[in-house]
Amino acid sequence: MSHEPPCNEPRPSPGDEGLVTIFTGDGKGKTTAAIGTAVRAAGHGFKVFIAFFAKGDRYCRGEAGFLSRVPGITIAGGHHPNWIIKDKIKEEDIEMATATLDAAREAMLSGKYELIVLDEINIAINFGLVGLDDVKDFIRAKPRPVELILTGRYAEPELIQMADLVTEMHMVKHPFSHGVRAHLGIDY
Repeated sequence: MSHEPPCNEPRPSPGDEGLVTIFTGDGKGKTTAAIGTAVRAAGHGFKVFIAFFAKGDRYCRGEAGFLSRVPGITIAGGHHPNWIIKDKIKEEDIEMATATLDAAREAMLSGKYELIVLDEINIAINFGLVGLDDVKDFIRAKPRPVELILTGRYAEPELIQMADLVTEMHMVKHPFSHGVRAHLGIDY
């Protein structure tokens, strides 16, 4: 078994600027990109907080099961019984999303985490689970060294303007359009 040599790169210092990154668009890979970054950060000993919005427990997310066992990664949210559906939002869905955003804000301001991921926050805004102004305030409150990643379709233009890095995943072809269901372990 090969082992990676230790990385001799200096860790970011408290004065370094953490970026605001958005992964959006109609293509696959937004959460995958954020989780990949989280794993990379944890591999360097960074503390990571991941808040899940919109994906339900019925959708057994392999990443949540794995990440909950990775030292240095804390996860929160995402305990809806099913997928959140835009025209079927319940008061408890809003309460859960608000509590998850509050937990992420507390984690971000605690000084314990170098990376905060708000997975599907753009969906949460679009569906009315959390307010756009609340997320804009969240970004403004970000301590200078913290890296912040927001994922999900429908990124608001105001958030795109506030971000340092925006990647739009564009669907060119997807097997779902031909009736192929998502694959366990690959897509979720």
